[in-house]
Amino acid sequence: MFEELIEKLRSDRYITLETTPGHEPTIDNIIQKISDLKLHKKVDAFTTTDNPLAKLKYNSILAAIKLQQTFKKPVIATMSMRDRNKIALQSDLLGANDFDVRAILALTGDPAKISDQPNTKGCFEGDSSLLLDIIKCFNAGIDYAGKEFKIKPKRIYPFAVSNAYAKNPKTLQKKFKKKIEHGALGVITQPVFDPDNAKRLLFMFNQERAQYENERSKAQLIFGFFPITRLKTAQFLASHVPGINVPRSWIDELYKAHKDGEKKEYEVGFALSKTLFEELLSIHPKIHIMTANRFELANEILS
Repeated sequence: MFEELIEKLRSDRYITLETTPGHEPTIDNIIQKISDLKLHKKVDAFTTTDNPLAKLKYNSILAAIKLQQTFKKPVIATMSMRDRNKIALQSDLLGANDFDVRAILALTGDPAKISDQPNTKGCFEGDSSLLLDIIKCFNAGIDYAGKEFKIKPKRIYPFAVSNAYAKNPKTLQKKFKKKIEHGALGVITQPVFDPDNAKRLLFMFNQERAQYENERSKAQLIFGFFPITRLKTAQFLASHVPGINVPRSWIDELYKAHKDGEKKEYEVGFALSKTLFEELLSIHPKIHIMTANRFELANEILS
């Protein structure tokens, strides 16, 4: 399952869809929506998020197990450095391995101070590179302390993330280098909204991986894609989310459409997003779709 996913990532069109488990003790609603829309037949894998924005949600690894067993599709489970020390990280990896959840998206995590839980403190024993290094150890049959496992874990496939935009492109290039150096097979960007920016990101990424001759030379950039259908979403991303650049032209078009009502606003936003999706596919057909569980919108984009 995972070997085929990585092969597709390296050689073919590759589409993944993010799922965000909710603030409830089940993901059956997510599974039902995906099933009704037959989205599992339109993507190569799913991802599960890990308490994004430090808000309490259903566990990402357990969600991955349930999705994977239901749809027989690989799931990339996100693990954040914010909520776990080295012991917990490795314990979760061992348990996930037993249930064949073996694709892991390593995140540093949003700051604990923005959590919805009172007096929450972050762990942060390291950034996401630490988790990538731990995975490297597991794949060698040892834990992070160098102690050999009696039973070697099944291979784990690490992924990482990066910003999609920076005023100084060299900072992005350094991050690409770090993720590749620490063994990420795929690096997912934050949402990209400009094809020219996508081309620049791909050029920088390929420059970095070209320095290697081993497995790292096969690392792939994956464009983050977030369809925008509302003016307030575009404005929020542009104003409050670092590492993302929403073109002024998008905001202007959505502003004009907003004056003509919600339906027009959606139509204009969808048209912009659908066009961008097709352009990204033509540049580099490796895309991670994020819709904040708006699965009907994901279905429209993929139809």
